[in-house]
Parts: sequence; C-alpha cells; structure tokens
Amino acid sequence: MTTTPSTIVLSALLLGLSGAAMATDSTSGGSTPSAEQLGSAMKQALEDNGFSFDGYFRSGFYSGSKDEPRGQYQLGGDLQHFRLGNEGDTYGEFGIGKKWSGSGGVSWGVYAMPTFYSYDPVIGDSGSTSKTSAAQLYAYLSGLAFAPELTFWAGQRYHRIQDIHILDNWLMQDGDNYGAGVDGIAIGHSARLNVSLSSSGNYANSNATLNNARRVNFQLINIASNPGGKLALTGGVISGDFAMGKAGSAWGLLHNQQDFLVTGLQNALFLQTASGHASLSGEFYNLDSAGAAQPGARQNRLAEVLSWQRGRFGGQAVFGYQTVAPDHAAKYRDVSLGGRLSYGLAANIKLLGEVGLTSRNTDGQDTQQLNKATLALAFAPDTDFWSRPEFRLYVSRFNWNDAAALANASTFASNGRRNATTLGAQIEAWW
Repeated sequence: MTTTPSTIVLSALLLGLSGAAMATDSTSGGSTPSAEQLGSAMKQALEDNGFSFDGYFRSGFYSGSKDEPRGQYQLGGDLQHFRLGNEGDTYGEFGIGKKWSGSGGVSWGVYAMPTFYSYDPVIGDSGSTSKTSAAQLYAYLSGLAFAPELTFWAGQRYHRIQDIHILDNWLMQDGDNYGAGVDGIAIGHSARLNVSLSSSGNYANSNATLNNARRVNFQLINIASNPGGKLALTGGVISGDFAMGKAGSAWGLLHNQQDFLVTGLQNALFLQTASGHASLSGEFYNLDSAGAAQPGARQNRLAEVLSWQRGRFGGQAVFGYQTVAPDHAAKYRDVSLGGRLSYGLAANIKLLGEVGLTSRNTDGQDTQQLNKATLALAFAPDTDFWSRPEFRLYVSRFNWNDAAALANASTFASNGRRNATTLGAQIEAWW
C-alpha cells in the first residue's frame, strides 16, 4: 500500500481524536464536554503523542460581471498582488508532524504538508486550474551526542523567514526542492545558521536532473543588531548545465525593528539582489524545461514594511521597488505602494480597507499602471489585525491604463476592459 501525505494527515487526526476523547472522558466524569474543552483536549492529546498540526486555508464565493476574472488583478511583479478581495481561489496547506524521543536525548521525526489549489480564472467559465501536491515531506534527526543543538534533515523542505502578508509573498525562503541540510548552528550569543543543499526536483516535478541544477543556501537569523532590532542574512549559490543564462547567486538582508519611532509600530526592511538562475528569494529561477531555453536575470529589490496595532487600529503598509534585467529581454522596474487598515467596530467585528497602487516601466514601452481599492466587513475572534479565522464580505474596484490593457489583453484586460468590480465572501484561517 502506498502512503500519501493525505493518508498521514488522516491517520494522525484519527489518533489525535481518539486520545482527546479518552482524555476528556477521564477528566469530566462522563459529562458532555464543551467545544472549547474538546478542542483543548484534542490539542493536548496530539502534543502528548508527539504530533504537531499546522496549516492555512482560504476559500469563498466570488462574483462580478460576465467574463471578469475572479481575482489576481496584478501586473505580474513579486510585490504587486494586494490580496484583500483579489484572490478568487481556494487554497489549503495542511502540515502534520510526528516526533519520537529516544535514549540519550536523541529524537527524530517526520513532517508532511499536502497542498490543494483551485482557481477558476474567469467568472462564467467552466475551465479551472486545480493542483494537489506537497510543499514539504521530510524527516529529521536531532540531539546527537556530538552536536546536541543541531538538527539534520533530508527530503523536501523550505525555510521561510518572513513574508509581506498583504502581498501574499514570502520574500525570503529557500524553496521546496529535494535536499538535505543542518539547522541550528550557533553563531555568537543568539544567532543561528541553517545550511542546505538542494537539487531541482520536487514532489510536483520528480525530475531531479533538470539542467543538473544544484543549490546551496544559508540563513543566518536572529542577529542582535541594536536595541529592539534583529538582522537576518540569506544567501544562495546555484550551478548547473544551462542552455541559456548562467549560474547565479542570491543575497539578502532583513532588518526588523520593534517600536519603530513610536510604541507598537514594527518596521521591516528587505534588501535583496540576485543574478543568473537564482531568484531574489534564494530559489531556482527560470530553469530550462521541455527543450525550451529560458534565460536568467539580474534582479534587485527593496521593500519597506510597517505593521501596527494600537487600540482598535491595526494595519500593514508597504513600499516596494524591484528591477529585473533578463539576459535576453528588456529591463523592467516595478513600483508598489499601498496598505491595509483594520478598525474594530465592535466585539468580533472589523472594518477593513485596502488600497494598492502599482506600476511597471519596461524599457522602450509606456508605463503600465494598475490600482485597486477594497472595502470589507470582517468577523473574527477579536478585532486585532492578525486575528484569524476571519470571515469577510468585500467589494473591490480595479482600474488600469492603456499600457496595462495592452500588456494584459489575454487576462484581466480582455475585450477592451479598462476596469472591473468584484465582490465576494471569503474565509481565511491559519493554525
């Protein structure tokens, strides 16, 4: 019998439910437990048996005029998808892990994260894009006598450092390819170093010899830089046998500052550069496939992110600038400016507003511009910006100029469209 990530998840959940039921029955004298008691007992049963369960999910109802895309209105840049009321899809990732403890402090475990994605690009169109895969599937070993603080792992795994939530983009991660590595190397008092080796294959594409590409990555995190400030440094070096383009590297710096200028304001500054077949995040970029050669690029990125929660007001704002100079195409520059505001109207009720102004300037062409605005009413456990699950009722308005319409005539600007209005109901949750 073949064991899939979904089978692992289901088996773990059944074990957890069984343990939770027994724990609840033994402590409640046979009385019917409340939903809160049952949830707490389930969580404790999972932890007591070495299980971990985490994940993310979003889905909903999406509507608009005939033939309008449900979401994904963007010019294509990494920093240009202002996501509130602009997703139009269903996505879930469900991580389940099991850890075993041995003698002498040694422990080992396995972790799987199946993913599910579905997107109907145009309202009224029966066509859809659906994909089931696994973002992660690996095993690890730690607590060895000669290196008690280190964790050795192999399989398919990514290291995600930090995202920009309102853009739905992890700017620093080392990908989800087959590989191996070691985590937790102590550098100084608080800094930790992770190092990994990866090939180009992954669970969705088992071809591990694409271009014979190989990647070395490191993340040096938790570097104390100043009072309230932390630094993270990342790097990746890529080699292979490329039909076009060349070997490359990626380097990044992230500085996080607590109480930036005022109490409660957090600032994150990203500075990144990459070349060849290395992406800015540190992953592979445009590897050759099916006999079609795709070149690499020289890329640079700056992103400034502010996040806050002060009383009933919460939010996140971003300014981003990114340049991409492909090996055999015109250079382009992307600019993004926008933010999302959250205000607690009453218990469990939030008012959300998001504005995104984006542009793309390509050498020899007119500048593309696309703007969006979204207003939403949201229900959540509390009124903080980060409170989830969050159920939203929203309406979004998009408009773009002639240059953007020309460049995107096959997607959101089809049929000569210059603007769009969508509405929907969506739930987003993580755990």
